[in-house]
Amino acid sequence: MNKRLSSVLSVFILLILVIGCAKKGSITGGEKDETPPVFIKAFPPNFSTNFTGDEIRIYFDEYIKLKDPQKQIIVSPPMDPKPTITPLGGASKFIKIKFLDTLLENTTYSINFGESVEDNNEGNTYPFFRYVFSTGDFLDSLYIKGTISDALKNEVEPNITVALYEVNETYTDSVVFNTVPRYVTNTLDSTFFDLYNLKEGKFKLIALKDKAANYLYEPKQDKIGFYNEIVSLPEDTAKIFNLNIFKETLDFKALLPKQVSKNEFFFPFEGKKDSMKIKLLSEAPDTLKTRIIADKEKDTLHYWFKPFFEADSLLFEVTNSKNYKDTLVARFKDQYKDSLQLTASGSTLALNKNFVFSSNTPLDVINEELIALTDKDTVDVPFSISLDTLKNEAELNFEKQESNSYRLQLLPNAVTDFIGNVNDTINFTFRTKKLADYGTIFLTLQNIDSYPVIVQLTNEKEDVILEKIVTNNEVLTFDYLDPAKYLIRVIFDRNNNGEWDPGNFLKGIQPEKVSYFPEIIDVRANWEIKQTFILE
Repeated sequence: MNKRLSSVLSVFILLILVIGCAKKGSITGGEKDETPPVFIKAFPPNFSTNFTGDEIRIYFDEYIKLKDPQKQIIVSPPMDPKPTITPLGGASKFIKIKFLDTLLENTTYSINFGESVEDNNEGNTYPFFRYVFSTGDFLDSLYIKGTISDALKNEVEPNITVALYEVNETYTDSVVFNTVPRYVTNTLDSTFFDLYNLKEGKFKLIALKDKAANYLYEPKQDKIGFYNEIVSLPEDTAKIFNLNIFKETLDFKALLPKQVSKNEFFFPFEGKKDSMKIKLLSEAPDTLKTRIIADKEKDTLHYWFKPFFEADSLLFEVTNSKNYKDTLVARFKDQYKDSLQLTASGSTLALNKNFVFSSNTPLDVINEELIALTDKDTVDVPFSISLDTLKNEAELNFEKQESNSYRLQLLPNAVTDFIGNVNDTINFTFRTKKLADYGTIFLTLQNIDSYPVIVQLTNEKEDVILEKIVTNNEVLTFDYLDPAKYLIRVIFDRNNNGEWDPGNFLKGIQPEKVSYFPEIIDVRANWEIKQTFILE
């Protein structure tokens, strides 16, 4: 082989090796950028004094965008109208803040960007950037910190507004309804808050779940929490404040009734009904009969009447046990009559429960002779039925056997409702499970004080599964529990009315205390769990 051919072969082999090596890997864009944007400068500079302009520009080392600026960016003290802050929907190397409101004299302003500033490519966040300036000769430098909790729920909602209202010669508690606060901040996704760059003085400390994001307290939709005492700065800067938010019970008010069928009106209301009564004032037949049933989910009473009669409108008087009285007018016309529809409580029946069925119309008469209950072997099962007209429920009581199935048959005319409807043949089927399919919790309570407590077993969504009222230190049994995870909360029923009472801001009343057992209880089939809850 000559030298030239040898050289050609060497180059060819080298080329193959290079190509082979190239196939082993692929070109990448390098490591992922995880570096957040870097603040470079601002005009005027951050922490400036004697500010007189109407625009601020804040520069970063790369293109940035603003994520959820309406929720994340907090301007304190609030402005009306709010400043325009860009970029919105695009990217820029600077944030532009344009003030549309006249700034207060000798005031320190703070613009907290929360977690809104992020780079345009990877979404890396520059967290909790603040821009601060003063229209006076110096920056206010006092601060307070604290935590937010929910008075009833185990977890607090995000984005709680925390506000300070200046307490001076014009202050009244009603300012929370119609005046924006002096200082505001937001918890965002945490339970902590801090308010910086505060001036010396006296303030009322408030927390709001501000649905409208307008810094005004609207009791129909907002939760509120408040610190009992007046906050004095600088004396109280070392304190850690805790605010319990709650939904106030509105003052009772009957709302306009509405006819929804031939023989039924809805009577919605606000607040607690407190033995709410409805009286028809309009002329009606001497044979008029009425039935009132509370809705199970809504603040509404169902007002049923018979017989139907002619009128253009009806006048009602609504009263309750709190000396409330009002007269309401409702339009009245002939409509379709409701038909009878029966619904069952479920297809699986716990061994310690009774089978329940209810109706969309008021239950009136039940003929047990036209009802039959049989088990899986088609053997007749003795039973009795009790009717609760207030709840509009019929309860079937019988001796239950585990791992059995049942059929409840209602023959025609077994059920008659208030307005004369009767049922066709209806069959309900349901079953019971094995005793070993359930779990049990034995809960020992300690340190019960002079008033009773309400012990509630809830699911993870905090829906109440079981409830017991307890007056002494004792062992509680929660049995026949489906395998699941449960929470236990204890309500300190200080007014002994058998329910949890929220607070009232204007009356200065805090909500009744609630304590949660510190662990989620995982109940499994055929398990018995013993826990001790020492109340504090």
